[in-house]
Amino acid sequence: MYAVIKTGGKQYRVSKDDVLDIEKLEGDAGSSIEFTDVLMVGEGASVKIGMPMLAGAKVTAELVEQTRGPKLIAFRKRRRKNSRRKKGHRQDLTTVRITGITG
Repeated sequence: MYAVIKTGGKQYRVSKDDVLDIEKLEGDAGSSIEFTDVLMVGEGASVKIGMPMLAGAKVTAELVEQTRGPKLIAFRKRRRKNSRRKKGHRQDLTTVRITGITG
């Protein structure tokens, strides 16, 4: 069984026991999280699609850890103008393990 959930402005296709990094969510390691924005649930040939969300469907997950992503560098250089700008960024991420899908 799999589901498509929406969190942090992105959509993820998840199954039971999947581990994924998503945008930062509040909580401590070991706590439980519920995703109620479920767009689709499928198992084999039977698929349920919401318009836009499925009523009564939810995905439960366990929060594994709070981490930070890799350092991304935005560098701009204008040639022959002696102009350079360098900015760095690290995104806050949450690692979750999917424990169950009900739909």
